[in-house]
Amino acid sequence: MTQLPIHYVDFRCFCYATEDPERVQMAMKTLLPEETEISKDTTRGHHGDRIIVFSVRVENAAEIRHVFARLADASGIESIVTELNERVTEDTELFFRLDKQAAFNETVKLGDGITVRAKIEAYPAKRPKAIKNARTALTEAAEL
Repeated sequence: MTQLPIHYVDFRCFCYATEDPERVQMAMKTLLPEETEISKDTTRGHHGDRIIVFSVRVENAAEIRHVFARLADASGIESIVTELNERVTEDTELFFRLDKQAAFNETVKLGDGITVRAKIEAYPAKRPKAIKNARTALTEAAEL
């Protein structure tokens, strides 16, 4: 099996008072391995409305491969590859967002709602090496 150059992948999604928390969790689970536990933290918005923050970190190599295999199916994923210079930070992190509504419908596409942060392996930990490894991870994911 291929070892992707990724340390971990974080997902975060807000569930606003007008949304059903069960449906928002289902949307996140579209991207994750079946047995993944999603943590839940409740807070309040500016006007006192309830906001639930769902988050999860995927660190296991098999789970990371699962996540990247799902991402390889994403509509618009090729734009991430072309925008790596803008999406990879000096701290070797890759950021992008996925469409929450599409994920609920079991489709993966770029959009708003689910924030994804992937910590890219890079030795030495420099941005150019991280960009190269992120490109490798995204292109190899299509082959998984």
